[in-house]
Amino acid sequence: VKKLKAAGFGFVLARADRQALYYWQVEKKAGGKVRCTGSCAALWPPLIVRSRAAVPAHVTGIKGTFGVVRRPGGKLQVTYNRLPVYTYVHEGPREVRCDNVNGWFVVRL
Repeated sequence: VKKLKAAGFGFVLARADRQALYYWQVEKKAGGKVRCTGSCAALWPPLIVRSRAAVPAHVTGIKGTFGVVRRPGGKLQVTYNRLPVYTYVHEGPREVRCDNVNGWFVVRL
């Protein structure tokens, strides 16, 4: 992950390919438990890693804590401050189109 400056949003969290990362308010209210599966996860692809070791707890220049959560089905998903993070399938690099849409929010830094 990296810090990305997005027009109108300031700094946001993004994947290495500059695709913005989001969290879902529904999961925030559920204490960070994964609720976005099936067709939801097809539209909002989770940030998946192969192992816990691939995710450092802290990234230089980014405040907050990273970790992983096990998704239904067993894959590991990256979390930021205990919330699972996702991209939006209809966005390209450096785009933020769905902040505050249906409970989805870009991760602001």
